[in-house]
Amino acid sequence: MGCPSKELSILFTDDGHIAKLNGIYRKKEGPTNVLAFPQGSPDDLFTDMLGDVVISVDTAGREAESLGEPFEITIQRLMIHGLLHLLGYDHERSGEAAEEMEKEERRLLAMIREDN
Repeated sequence: MGCPSKELSILFTDDGHIAKLNGIYRKKEGPTNVLAFPQGSPDDLFTDMLGDVVISVDTAGREAESLGEPFEITIQRLMIHGLLHLLGYDHERSGEAAEEMEKEERRLLAMIREDN
């Protein structure tokens, strides 16, 4: 991914906690599935931290059920999604950016599945 020596923090939490974070940092009401908080850019030489990924297990469970996918796959997909945000991907920028991010998500998820 181009940042082999960076640290990543992952927090698994509930809808109540992620809704608070979503309100504070994104000014959006209610829970979301995943939030990403970068600690600089991936090529920043002054910090070893890539950033933080926060995942709501409550929302992930509902997503898994509605998509008909195993909970473990949903969590992996959300972790990848958050990581890609930390690396500068942003699906809200444009339709093209969204397609690029989805393609990278599928590629990385396929790599994880191959290893299992």
